[in-house]
Amino acid sequence: MLEIKNLHSGYNKIEVLHDINIKVPDGKIVVVIGRNGAGKSTLLNTISGLVKIKSGSIEMNGQKIPSAPHKIVASGIIQVPEGRRIFPSLTIAENLIMGGYLASNAEMNVRKEEVYNTFPILCQRENQQAGTLSGGEQQMLAMGRGMMAGPKILLLDEPSLGLAPLVFTQVFELIIKLNKERNMTIILVEQNATIALKMADYAYVLENGCVVIEGPGEELIKDARVKAAYLGAAVKTLKEPSPREYLE
Repeated sequence: MLEIKNLHSGYNKIEVLHDINIKVPDGKIVVVIGRNGAGKSTLLNTISGLVKIKSGSIEMNGQKIPSAPHKIVASGIIQVPEGRRIFPSLTIAENLIMGGYLASNAEMNVRKEEVYNTFPILCQRENQQAGTLSGGEQQMLAMGRGMMAGPKILLLDEPSLGLAPLVFTQVFELIIKLNKERNMTIILVEQNATIALKMADYAYVLENGCVVIEGPGEELIKDARVKAAYLGAAVKTLKEPSPREYLE
């Protein structure tokens, strides 16, 4: 379990997150939603060590996680950042190698095979320059690069951002697949609250750097406050593309 206790963090003298308490059980999908500027990305960046903790703690299995980002990666907490941030001038294969830089050669080969089995299109194009891929393919590569680090907990920041509807569906089906088939623990920050809450085992709503609502995803999607602020007509119409089977 990852547990965030009484967390305060931010940038220099500016505090963005205030007294955050979040629990992420093993093998579950925990979703964080909120308006732009609520502190969602800051939360993930704090877990990843990119934003310093002012007070409070982040623990994994009862032990405080390291403070240095590379040590956090080594502990199994891996972030796939907003906007993908792949290495555009490198090939797909080279991007994956960068993701697995802490692995031995044997581990690298095994993980690379797992990535290619999960994302066959990356295998077919492994020598293609990453910058020439479509947005959806780049998102798959970013997720694959994260998998190369051998994550115990995968942090996903706005994975649907800028994706076409069909690719949107494919990406979320892959997230569900990673969770269900690999028992991977996932913390998901997502702009599409309807889809995110339908996927969530548990969810938190951030406003102005504070957790204001929490509960199982199936309960929050029915919550009048969440509907009014984040879901609107989408809950009634469900016109957005939905990952099949789990979200119908």
